[in-house]
Amino acid sequence: MGVIEYYKERVIKMRNGNYPLYETTVFEDFRIMTENVAKKYPDRVAISYKKDPHDSETVKVTYSQARDYIRDLGTELISMGFRDKHVALIGESSYEWICSYFCLMSVGSVVVPVDKDLPVDDIAGIMSFAECEAVVYSPLVEDKIETIRAGGLQLKHYVCMGKTDKEYAVNINDLVRKGGERFKNGDNSYYDYKIDPERLATIVFTSGTTGKGKGVMLSQKNIVTDMTQGMYLFAITPKTMCVLPPHHTYGSTVNFVGHFSQGSEIYISSGLKYFMNEIKEQKPQHLILVPLFVETMHKRIWQNAEKTGKAKMLRTMIKVSNALRKIGIDLRRKLFRSIHENFGGKLEMIICGGASLNQDIIDFFEAIGITILNGYGITECAPLVSCNRNKYQKKGSVGIPIIGEQIKIKDPDENGEGEICVKGPNVMLGYYKDPEATARVFDEEGYFRTGDYGRLDEEGWLYITGRLKNIIILSNGKNVYPEEIETEISRIYGVSEVVVYAGESKAQKSKEVIVAEIFPDFEALSMRGIDNVQEYFNNEVKKINNRMAPYKAVKLVKIRNEEFQKNASKKILRFVIDKNID
Repeated sequence: MGVIEYYKERVIKMRNGNYPLYETTVFEDFRIMTENVAKKYPDRVAISYKKDPHDSETVKVTYSQARDYIRDLGTELISMGFRDKHVALIGESSYEWICSYFCLMSVGSVVVPVDKDLPVDDIAGIMSFAECEAVVYSPLVEDKIETIRAGGLQLKHYVCMGKTDKEYAVNINDLVRKGGERFKNGDNSYYDYKIDPERLATIVFTSGTTGKGKGVMLSQKNIVTDMTQGMYLFAITPKTMCVLPPHHTYGSTVNFVGHFSQGSEIYISSGLKYFMNEIKEQKPQHLILVPLFVETMHKRIWQNAEKTGKAKMLRTMIKVSNALRKIGIDLRRKLFRSIHENFGGKLEMIICGGASLNQDIIDFFEAIGITILNGYGITECAPLVSCNRNKYQKKGSVGIPIIGEQIKIKDPDENGEGEICVKGPNVMLGYYKDPEATARVFDEEGYFRTGDYGRLDEEGWLYITGRLKNIIILSNGKNVYPEEIETEISRIYGVSEVVVYAGESKAQKSKEVIVAEIFPDFEALSMRGIDNVQEYFNNEVKKINNRMAPYKAVKLVKIRNEEFQKNASKKILRFVIDKNID
């Protein structure tokens, strides 16, 4: 029995009844992907964006136009010797970034996506370590590239994804024009090249929250199977809006590969400051977000309700709507029309991953008519591992494994909780130039050890408990998962961000004090007349302590005046937090 047939049989057995797999587009590599979708939907809009966020005009590129751009660029890059070369790709999400990524994959380069916001030394370090011989970059980082070049890191080729006056750089559109002429004159090198989907295709440097990241080696097979086998589980809509950074696998794989391959229009946001205006104008039907975005949307809805004196009415409407839905009457799009209009009026679904999301927020959006599909992924798995489904979710779960994925819980405790381990065609080749680290993360059965703790229920649904590196081990041997306590504290009104950790005392040399460090939403607290923030949170956390096991009790609440430092994926950097309590 094949994996798809097995999975269909498994789906039928679910308690929800027969919830079939969705149709998806199957492809073996990036070139086949771009060719297939161009043939199937030649005139459908693939990518849209604004040259200037203040303009009313939206540029729309069809699938056949995108395919031609990728092919022509690839033809020229092959003539320049890019095949088999390591190439850094640095910049914000753009039409040129997406096409460059797809093109480099299709011509046999090894793509090294780099966070444009990294310091110059870090960017230079990654390019040097990854043995890059060329760079494709955005005009926004040209000064950094100039500094890196002046510092001694000389590359063979510099390709700017926009206008440039540097004598050593070439404009990407000039390369596309030259490659187009080559193709018209009979150069078929782009199509003649045989892609090996199992060889190294990209090196993705993780932006770790607990220290220095590693170079994750992924093949085209890793990425392609992650999407072709993942897309069976949920239905995407005809249009999404991209707000995630492109250098991370969540953005490049799920947002770009996943949607492009399925024929969905990808509108590229002009940036966070334009997000609310553009979502109203572009009217996407679904979004791919990290929890911070969803939490911000949730907070803005309630802040607006508080300011206009409609918070009590909103709570009442949610109760009424939920009661009506129980008897088969769904009026959510009408009852909460004003909220929906703030998000363009067509938003149906949000796929959320990258970190844990409070179930209360998921329930709220469901109550007003926007489904949130919570999932789980990790860079080493390209990244999708599991997800909830459009019409079948479990509260608190990050869903069921994608097709072909095997998940086991290593060394489970009495609650069935242990390290989440994954095996499947989407699991990485290893860490670049680090065989020791690679060996450490694969167990004796070939499973990748994620470093995340969780459990599987009797139907195979996955639940995340916390991160192995974050676990607080008390002197009595008890394990405390900070994420569990953070989830409870985040439900307190006025909490913007919270991190729980073991406090360090230089005087007492003890780590027994569990600390909750909170960045409050001062505006929200002010609306309710809460002036003594420390006293308020002390009292609220005590209520939580009374509901939890004594050894999990928070002993100290610290208030901070600025938000926590985060990486490009909007995850809090725990390792930079000052844990001293003296």
